[in-house]
Amino acid sequence: MFESAELGHKIDKKAFNEEVPRLRAALLETQLELLQKAAFPVIILISGLDGAGKGETINILHEWMDPRFIMTCAFAAPSGDEREYPFMWRFWHALPPRGRVGIFSGSWYSEPIARQVADDQPDEALSQHMDQINRFEAMLVNEGALILKFWFHLPKDGQRKRLKALEKDPRTAWRVTKESWARTKTYDKLQQTAGHVLRVTNTPWAPWIVVEGTDDRYRSLTVGKIILDAMRKRFAETLDQNFPVAPPITLKTTDSLDVLTALDLTKKLEKDDYKTQLAKWQGRLSELARHPAFARHALILAFEGMDAAGKGGAIRRITAALDARQYQIVPIAAPTEEERVQPYLWRFWRHVPHVGRITIFDRTWYGRVLVERVEEFCSNADWLRAYAEINDFENELYDDGVIVIKFWLQISAQEQLRRFKEREKVEFKRFKITEEDWRNREKSKDYHTAVCDMVDRTSTGKSPWILIEAEDKNYARIRVLSAVCERLETILNAPEARKRQR
Repeated sequence: MFESAELGHKIDKKAFNEEVPRLRAALLETQLELLQKAAFPVIILISGLDGAGKGETINILHEWMDPRFIMTCAFAAPSGDEREYPFMWRFWHALPPRGRVGIFSGSWYSEPIARQVADDQPDEALSQHMDQINRFEAMLVNEGALILKFWFHLPKDGQRKRLKALEKDPRTAWRVTKESWARTKTYDKLQQTAGHVLRVTNTPWAPWIVVEGTDDRYRSLTVGKIILDAMRKRFAETLDQNFPVAPPITLKTTDSLDVLTALDLTKKLEKDDYKTQLAKWQGRLSELARHPAFARHALILAFEGMDAAGKGGAIRRITAALDARQYQIVPIAAPTEEERVQPYLWRFWRHVPHVGRITIFDRTWYGRVLVERVEEFCSNADWLRAYAEINDFENELYDDGVIVIKFWLQISAQEQLRRFKEREKVEFKRFKITEEDWRNREKSKDYHTAVCDMVDRTSTGKSPWILIEAEDKNYARIRVLSAVCERLETILNAPEARKRQR
């Protein structure tokens, strides 16, 4: 895989000086077009061997392009604080918005490769991680990103010569550390691991570019030209970037039975019983939030449901049992301008809690397969692929110790109408009812179909949907509280089955 990067490529100084001005002008012009059109984000991964010129190349790109519109992030091993979050959290926070260039020195590949070289993980763990990365990058590309992945290579003897040369130069000696020399001893293992990683993640949508790092001028020109060519080609493309997907399939049955109509909306809880049950479950939730094992986990409560189904009331009964310093409530509305220039899951990743904390989402990432689907705010391809992307998102959270509990609150159309009218009459409830709520009732059949599809496609063993009969508010609130407590008890009392892997 690295043969072409061991041929001894060189460019003489005269040729280099002749080409650089033209290349710099073209890069700046293309970068300006990217910024003005905010057409797509450019994500550049700089990876490879110590001494192969990763830092020098990043500096050159800052010199040749406008550094004000480049977001450069250097990722070393996760810090203590970063390890309190899921593995991908820090990379999601660093993604560039549309119109900007993001350069990652180190990336989501670095730690898995390092752990494999150190024999710190089984082979199957690396393979699973690479599958996860392939799906992550496919999602970014489908969201519009241009991903360029560079691996800088040096032959074994060439690496040692390169490090010695860097050490002798006072301007670059600081780049060579004891760790740099220590890693030369694992050269063969790193090459074997890197070769495997590059092979299984060399996808059509995010291919690897292996560059010989021996000659600075060759490396710099090669990278600059590839970036320029890739951006120009992307501007010239008119093709749909989405992968082929099957057309939407609607299951037609001879009866009206589905996951929503099967719910028994007559379930009720009398007032006295409700008070007793409320005290019981709130007390239990308060204890579970202070359980010693909870310090190894985080909790996400995701609330979806029909308009006026009682999400806010259920959330208030949960928070009444918690320390206000331990949780955050995130109400989800239409995306802001800042959120529109990022992948749609970005605004949810930014609120993922660290261990020991709780985030409650009032509306969630499922808007992509509900309101965006029904109102045609996105294409069929967008919401169809979102099922798999959401499952990946929740699976990744679970594997990193985040407990995700998802609720759908269901009421009848008649009860919804009654609650709408009540909200219009009561002054302190009037803010809850909007023209959009009334308009959504007209598309109730479309929303019903979308909800059934959502439950069928995203109710997984790790993150199942809990469907709540919410016709009676007392019953719904106790059902939500008891479900949260029961799920937490199952996980926290069996820590050997749910220890954080990182």
